[in-house]
Amino acid sequence: MLALAGCGAAALTVTGVAAGAGVDHSLSGITYKTFAIPADELRQATLVTLARLDMELTDMRETDAGWDLNVRARGRDISIELETLTRMVTRMRVTADEGFLFLRDTATSTEIILQTVETLDVLIDLEDQVGNQSGRQGG
Repeated sequence: MLALAGCGAAALTVTGVAAGAGVDHSLSGITYKTFAIPADELRQATLVTLARLDMELTDMRETDAGWDLNVRARGRDISIELETLTRMVTRMRVTADEGFLFLRDTATSTEIILQTVETLDVLIDLEDQVGNQSGRQGG
C-alpha cells in the first residue's frame, strides 16, 4: 500500500511541475503550451532541444499555420506542431505515439515541452549576456 501511495505522490509531483510550467494535457494524450514568442524562434529552440535530447528529426515542413516537425525516439513517433496564433504568440502541440493504437506517451511529450522552456531560458540568458557585454564595450 505504501508503494502505491508513493507512486501517486510522484505522479502528482510530475503533474504539478507540468501545470506550474503552463503545460496542458487533453484526454487524448496531446500536450500543449502557448509561448509568447514568434513561431520561428520557437522552432529554433525546439530544434536545439531535440538535438540536446538526442532525438532524430525525420521531417520538418512549414505549413500555413506554422511548422510541423516529426521526430523518432526509441519506438515513439513524435509529432510537434507549432501554430502561429499571432506574430508574437505560438502554440506548441506535442504527441508521442508508442506504436500501439491510441497509446500515447504523455510523459515524453511533456518533457519535450519542459526542455524547450529550459532551452528558451538559456538562450534568453545568453542574449542578455551578449547585450550587456556589447553595451559595456560601446560605452
